[in-house]
Amino acid sequence: MSQPAISVSGVSKRYVIQHESQHDTLRDSLHHSARKLWRRFRWGTGFTSEEFWALRDINFEVQPGEVVGIIGRNGAGKSTLLKLLSRITEPTTGSIKLRGRVASLLEVGTGFHPELSGRENIFLNGAILGMSRAEIRRKFDEIVAFAEVEKFLDTPVKRYSSGMYVRLAFAVAAHLEPEILIVDEVLAVGDAQFQKKCLGKMQDIARGGERTVLFVSHNMAAVSQLCNRCVYLAQGTVCSVGPTAPLLREYLTTQITGATRPKAVRQHPEIEVTEVDVLVDGRSTRDVTTGSTVVFVLCYRCLCPDSFPSGFEASFILYGNGQKLTNFWSNAGQGTAFPASHTGRIVCRVPRWPFRTLSIDLEAHLNYRLANLVEIPGAVQFNSMDGDFYGRGVIPHHAEGMMLLDHRWDYTTTTDA
Repeated sequence: MSQPAISVSGVSKRYVIQHESQHDTLRDSLHHSARKLWRRFRWGTGFTSEEFWALRDINFEVQPGEVVGIIGRNGAGKSTLLKLLSRITEPTTGSIKLRGRVASLLEVGTGFHPELSGRENIFLNGAILGMSRAEIRRKFDEIVAFAEVEKFLDTPVKRYSSGMYVRLAFAVAAHLEPEILIVDEVLAVGDAQFQKKCLGKMQDIARGGERTVLFVSHNMAAVSQLCNRCVYLAQGTVCSVGPTAPLLREYLTTQITGATRPKAVRQHPEIEVTEVDVLVDGRSTRDVTTGSTVVFVLCYRCLCPDSFPSGFEASFILYGNGQKLTNFWSNAGQGTAFPASHTGRIVCRVPRWPFRTLSIDLEAHLNYRLANLVEIPGAVQFNSMDGDFYGRGVIPHHAEGMMLLDHRWDYTTTTDA
């Protein structure tokens, strides 16, 4: 068996955080300024420091040609790990062995000069990222075509829009040809069409099998598509290393388990929402798969049903990875208004769940004549994972055209007081 392309053994990284006392008066400020000169030689009074371990005892290996995702919450140590692997900083303890030419894409556009033209910045940025001049010339036309900025190639980039800027920056980085590529959150650039194009380019790199890729992202769908293995970091330590699907499920479940259920931010004095839930096969769940029938449930208690003679409407809004996915309104298209009662149960049934790998927030609303009575953001959080959407006994690797948002509403009057 060949040697690993990346070997990380017992790696830890420590930072020293300095704290200074507050200065509220002019006298304190002058005294503080004088002390700052003195501390070049020794610590003065009023200064304290503490150790912060960004990473502790990290161990894993990546084989040549593997595409490995690094996942974890903000502050888990992902970016610190990539900086160590890119040799931007040194580990406090442990060792890192990299076998092959390394290129890092930690921030799109690093090295761009605003006064230089797009053409000049392609050569400048390519050189900073480790490409030779001959390599840049060979790939120049491909880079320009990918970025779609031919018309403005000789215009200083300070006059580019933010979208043009990041398109050109990613185009340069995407055409690197190292043995090891280290990537940190570069797919969150440009508009939706260009993000899809970037993802396609990354998939081409991943499928080639000639490059070893470490990929950090909070986009779980992108991680699922690109990576065959993941390293799950939490609070600077490795929680798990293994195949992508179970690690994503573990990560998303941990995110949900650690969250507290928000309270209603808008509540009518005569209405109380008593329960919001997600059901699959009649059971409450926090894991749903594509192709399954998913049921959203909203139960309420009403003190005075006669105050709402035309009945209630309900709505559920879905957010995935911080972006709005879709909404379900009972009064949209179907014109459904549910009769008011002392207690009721409103159900929205989605026969073929269309969404792939995502962490989803469900926002629930209870309305009367389009007026919002109760609003509960983040009422339920759950995982959406790949499943047998087409009913053929297989999980499709990439499921285009799955946004089939057929849904039906139902209502049950429970115990009338």
